[in-house]
Amino acid sequence: MRWKDGRRSSNIDDRRGRRMRRGGSLKLGGVGGIVLILVAMYFGVDPALLTGVVQSGGGAPQAERPRSAQENRLADFTSVVLADTEDTWNSLFRQAGSQYREPTLVLFTGRTPTACGTGQAAMGPFYCPGDEQVYIDLSFFEDLGRRFGAPGDFAQAYVVAHEVGHHVQHITGISRQMRQQQRGRSKAEQNALSVRLELQADCFAGLWAHHADRARKILERGDVDEALTAASAIGDDRLQRQSRGVVVPESFTHGTSAQRRRWFRRGLEQGSVAACDTFSAERL
Repeated sequence: MRWKDGRRSSNIDDRRGRRMRRGGSLKLGGVGGIVLILVAMYFGVDPALLTGVVQSGGGAPQAERPRSAQENRLADFTSVVLADTEDTWNSLFRQAGSQYREPTLVLFTGRTPTACGTGQAAMGPFYCPGDEQVYIDLSFFEDLGRRFGAPGDFAQAYVVAHEVGHHVQHITGISRQMRQQQRGRSKAEQNALSVRLELQADCFAGLWAHHADRARKILERGDVDEALTAASAIGDDRLQRQSRGVVVPESFTHGTSAQRRRWFRRGLEQGSVAACDTFSAERL
């Protein structure tokens, strides 16, 4: 991915190296609890890990640790990707006669306080609607290649763009409408709606890639394959097969590997918000 000449975002909250002290208690409920549990499921983490989060409190940050050159490079890269998403969504919102509200991206180490509860690195990157911020521990990018078999800078960019896609869903009211549709439905029906929300965020990530490439020619040979590999690696069917040895479709919350690839590619190829209407699609 060609990124070094790109603009850097000013919407970065760099908390790397600030470690929270253990102690106290934190109750996760409502939207915060739901978001963190979904994040755990998203990346194949046992939701039981959330117990550790519940028992780790806020507290004052401790002294920062030194940052490696590689970590600083990843932070710089992430800032460029975020800036590209800002340029894309600002343009699309203007075309629609509206104004885009840019999210803040928080870089953290280990765990950090959020409006959705305590965020923990083990859960992977996530978006918190309570404070309209994306949270990423940069060590996840190493995990993406080593644990999920999806290396490459464009795979990392896909992850950032997907989380920004959730921000777009939040500020446009799509997420709220989805939650309203979930009320009174069975668990399987609620999960099916969650799948449509996640696949739309995948499509929005592809839409970003479409417009960023048109604006700055960011794509290099193999980049699209990197993103598709990442999308495939975090499909519900693959994660369940790896963690449980069995696939339970009615429990899917993010979509299969094939679906995630399909919707990312749809956004990439068509580049329009209308093309990402997963809620009206007959076939996912």
